[in-house]
Amino acid sequence: MNSVEMKHIIKRYPLVTAVDDVDFCVESGEIHCLLGENGAGKTTLMKILYGMTMPDGGSILVNGQETDFRNPNDAIHSGLSMVHQHFQLVPVLSVAENVVVGQEGQAFFHFNKKKAVQEVQQLIERYGFHIDATKKVGELSVGEQQRVEIIKALYRKAKILILDEPTAVLTPQEVEELFVVMREMRSMGITIIIITHKLKEAVEISDHVSVMRDGKMIQSGIPTAQCTVESLANMMVGRQMSLSSTRRTKNKGDVVAELKNLTVVKKGKKVVDNVSFSIHAGEIFGIAGVEGNGQTELIEALTGLIRPESMSLKVDGKQLHGGANGFLRGGVGHVPENRNTRGLISQMTVAENMILGYHRTERFSKKGILNLGEIHAFAKQGIADYAIKVPNENELVSSLSGGNQQKVVISRVFSENPRFIVVAQPTRGVDVGAMEYIHDVLLNLRDAGAAILLISADLDEVIRLSDTLSVIYEGKLVSTTPADTLTELQIGQLMLTGSNEEVEER
Repeated sequence: MNSVEMKHIIKRYPLVTAVDDVDFCVESGEIHCLLGENGAGKTTLMKILYGMTMPDGGSILVNGQETDFRNPNDAIHSGLSMVHQHFQLVPVLSVAENVVVGQEGQAFFHFNKKKAVQEVQQLIERYGFHIDATKKVGELSVGEQQRVEIIKALYRKAKILILDEPTAVLTPQEVEELFVVMREMRSMGITIIIITHKLKEAVEISDHVSVMRDGKMIQSGIPTAQCTVESLANMMVGRQMSLSSTRRTKNKGDVVAELKNLTVVKKGKKVVDNVSFSIHAGEIFGIAGVEGNGQTELIEALTGLIRPESMSLKVDGKQLHGGANGFLRGGVGHVPENRNTRGLISQMTVAENMILGYHRTERFSKKGILNLGEIHAFAKQGIADYAIKVPNENELVSSLSGGNQQKVVISRVFSENPRFIVVAQPTRGVDVGAMEYIHDVLLNLRDAGAAILLISADLDEVIRLSDTLSVIYEGKLVSTTPADTLTELQIGQLMLTGSNEEVEER
């Protein structure tokens, strides 16, 4: 029996058909992976299933019953729940309080906290989540917080669970722990639909795979045993791709960027603790780490966005001073970790976004007056050079997909040929086609002599691109080695504990 049957689903927007006559079926008690590039329609399809978006055509059956969900509450009452990529938790509340919130009903003012804790702890133990129901959510790791979101769904008696990019910010160990939980849930008859960009994990965890492209279902319900990472990638983008090859540097030159004694203090705590390193021309220096271990503050200090407690940063032997503009003029390029808050202004055009930070240079302005001809010529060239999918440079950047927005940021930074580039989360939220392109651009820049600092929560990305790899833990660099020295498990252990002794003993 199928848990979910979606037939001839259509969703149109003014300029695009996001879901184009799609059929999608999921068997009861299986893990089914839904793949597709950004804009392929997979998230829209799942929002339709969850009652967040109304379709323009088609029918939906859940457990054999035709449904007409008008909102997520209707879906939840029918045993279908969704765990979003960005968690919806209250840090100051306990695990139990976060799980039961909204379910107290008329008994809110007579809330039995002890009973709630007992019920949630029983659920935790039943599924092997290894969390204390009384602990504050703000004290939990990212992986543990995600499990709280899953517990919330199970508490609401979910029999069908949609997981949106569930491994986006998890370490390898946390991913394996999540997969153990998912398999346990499957063994108890729960149906799981997982949306992910990580093809290796899709192959590892799912029973069947469906692939969408340009709003259409390209392949539906393929047995995962018949799939490889490469075959899935080729289906997603419609062409041959290579995602596993590495290309280490062959022409490492002199030191370009030299950092000494960087310390950042926040609220009396050292969030970056006496960090030093050097990066050579023709080298990618990668830093891996669980988010929240000082990466953001490290990036902000290296790009002049904050003033650290102490730091010496030289680029080509010249000491850098001042704020972000001084660092830009000193040859530092910056691809920010969040393009929406640091990289782009959504209500500006592509052309305007392509010169942000450089708009006062002689090339783009004179005596405070913008050179519009030069700006538009520069933007058109960037669109062509970086294969940005947009009708023209006058389009609002908010109309672009995540991958194309990221290309706008990268085009702006790389076109200035900076000597030292700080690249943070370069492929976060982008699809596999854009990811391949961005990786190639980074490697080509490195081969042309740039010194690149790469900071990413995607461990596969850091290992594949880096020539030298370091791990940040509680604000310190706890290991710096050639990229091929440590295994993925050893790197993951360093990310979690600051030590890889446990892995070495196995």
